Amino acid sequence: MSDFTTTELTTDRLLLRPWTTDEATGVLTGIRRPHWAEDFPAEGDHVIAGLFAEHPAWLGEYGHRQLVERGTGLVVGSIGLFWPPSDGRLELGYGVVPSRQGRGYASEAARALTAHALTAPEVHTVHATVELANPASIRVLEKAGFTRVHTDSERNTAGYRTR
Repeated sequence: MSDFTTTELTTDRLLLRPWTTDEATGVLTGIRRPHWAEDFPAEGDHVIAGLFAEHPAWLGEYGHRQLVERGTGLVVGSIGLFWPPSDGRLELGYGVVPSRQGRGYASEAARALTAHALTAPEVHTVHATVELANPASIRVLEKAGFTRVHTDSERNTAGYRTR
């Protein structure tokens, strides 16, 4: 683990809380926590939780967070930066459980985590890749202030980055 401390980030409706090893273990073993939304964890949460052992920096200051709905205290998704940066660039990934999709949570969280990432001296860009067949994810990035920088028609994806 890194030598800096992780911080919680607060938005209007969310708390972006760092993952803990206990939370990751719960996801991987299927032991539900009372503070999880009924449909948390989603498939992407299982994938990320399974990669923390290989990538301990993802649990650091600029790593992955759980999305906690401030009104209910329930974990409703996750968002993360794939630390360390490559040439000053960090990749962003996110997911919100189906029961909370369409509320703008992913864009709200992406704005907050991106702003936080850009405070790191070695980071100048946050980027994400999205499937063209996923217009909801494209809207998330656009609402969060990202700009499309390329389209890969062979892979049916588009790349976005911070302005």
